[in-house]
Amino acid sequence: MSRPRRRGRDVHGVLLLDKPQGASSNDVLQKVKRIFNANRAGHTGALDPLATGMLPICLGEATKFSRYLLDSDKRYRVIAKLGQRTDTSDADGKVVEQRAVNFSNQQLLEALDCFRGATQQVPSMYSALKHQGRPLYEYARQGIEVPREARPIVVYELLFIRHEEDELELEIHCSKGTYIRTIIDDLGEKLGCGAHVIFLRRLAVSKYPVDKMVTLEQLRMLQEQAEAQGIAADELLDPLLMPMDSPAAEFPAVNIPPAVAGYFRNGQAVRAAGAPAAGLVRVTEGDEQRFIGMGEIDDQGRVAPRRLVVEFPA
Repeated sequence: MSRPRRRGRDVHGVLLLDKPQGASSNDVLQKVKRIFNANRAGHTGALDPLATGMLPICLGEATKFSRYLLDSDKRYRVIAKLGQRTDTSDADGKVVEQRAVNFSNQQLLEALDCFRGATQQVPSMYSALKHQGRPLYEYARQGIEVPREARPIVVYELLFIRHEEDELELEIHCSKGTYIRTIIDDLGEKLGCGAHVIFLRRLAVSKYPVDKMVTLEQLRMLQEQAEAQGIAADELLDPLLMPMDSPAAEFPAVNIPPAVAGYFRNGQAVRAAGAPAAGLVRVTEGDEQRFIGMGEIDDQGRVAPRRLVVEFPA
């Protein structure tokens, strides 16, 4: 019995999409998948519809390694409207409370300092965190409040940009799992006036180069350009992709010869020169250092396979 044909083509890598405002992360993901005619695609940490900015989209085999980007730090620019609190902590929600804005510069600086460094954060009900298999926002839309435990986060840097009348602008560099909407809501309560997000832009994810971000409009223009030149669109689109192992770029690399790589691909732990004492590693093969998967150092100092590349770019 023949296998069903896969839809789309085998294209592997990470596109740094500049997500537009008003669109869901899944919506732009599907558009990118169609533009690249990719057989598989996934994003690495959703952005709210209100938010713009860097949304890494993994294509093909890169989807296997997207989990490592979920653990990476991120940087945001945010503008908060003071004096109003909403049920979603952003401008897409309903105003549930209005209060006067009346605090001093010193009170603002002291309040901001409370959010720097390691803290605990209670996630918003309007988040994608799961409770009994369902996202919290589904309960919130039904008016159901689910108890949430505070989670540890780290704000590496919180820069004060401006405060003009009822607007406050900040830049925040934070660890995984940090909800900027929650920081703004909590800040509004500390200031005694309430606040919600009216603008949010993700400036960076991990160490990905900001200048490599592209918009959906730019992708469509390249499609049109390829059609006008009578060439395949992938000739212009594929060079935009970051390597498939870039989500795991912060892990050390271990190179093994092709003969040993065969055992590794078959699920066996192998010896590798220069391997660290412990932890996850990116495994490459041969002189070309072709990425073949993620491994973990076992208790005998060998590299054991954890996630393997099955298909390779042509």
